[in-house]
Amino acid sequence: MAGKRAFIIYAHQEPKSMNGSLKDAVVTELSSQGCQVTVSDLYAMNFEPRATRKDIVGALSNSKSFNYAAETYEAYKKGALSSDVVEEQKKVQEADLVIFQFPLYWYSVPAIMKGWIDRVLCQGFAFEPPKYFDKGSFKNKLVILSFTTAGTAEMYFKNELGGDIRYILWPIQHGVFHFCGFKILAPQISFAPEHAPEDKRKEMVTSWARRVATIWDEKPIHCISSWYFE
Repeated sequence: MAGKRAFIIYAHQEPKSMNGSLKDAVVTELSSQGCQVTVSDLYAMNFEPRATRKDIVGALSNSKSFNYAAETYEAYKKGALSSDVVEEQKKVQEADLVIFQFPLYWYSVPAIMKGWIDRVLCQGFAFEPPKYFDKGSFKNKLVILSFTTAGTAEMYFKNELGGDIRYILWPIQHGVFHFCGFKILAPQISFAPEHAPEDKRKEMVTSWARRVATIWDEKPIHCISSWYFE
């Protein structure tokens, strides 16, 4: 799909990890399609995960009581957000497809990626009431989560130890990305790569690359509560 733009937010400390291999496979596949691919390697960038006063350049709207959400909203409207946040927002704005690549930590994303979400997806940029969910700011963009787990696939069912994997995805897919209007593609889950033999690990990477080859033809999930809980 020549002319399409993809943005990968990648969080893993080791380039030779499974997550690193999955990220590299996607970059190769999308580039071969003629897509423009941008990667934010959060650990390599030493991305600041903390949401602080430093995210606002210049004077605060209310210097007596600091409210991060209110101040970043005002700063976004005035063009007064810190340069690292603005740069990441530009990458999102330009993308047709956004991919989050990460290992599942405590049923969520790694802290550095959660910090990216907290700082980059501020009000004004990522959402603006009443424009959210199906009417959200990013309703013309696709998003997909590609992640690895410690447990095997058999663990993540309703009556199993890990619970249904879709329950885990509700706060991330629905509470963050659907809220911002993204059209959500079904997740790409690589289960327990650390416990898999080498041929299975290679198949995980190949399977992801194969899927990405036709990802532009995929239809988003029907992002309502029944998809997650029934």
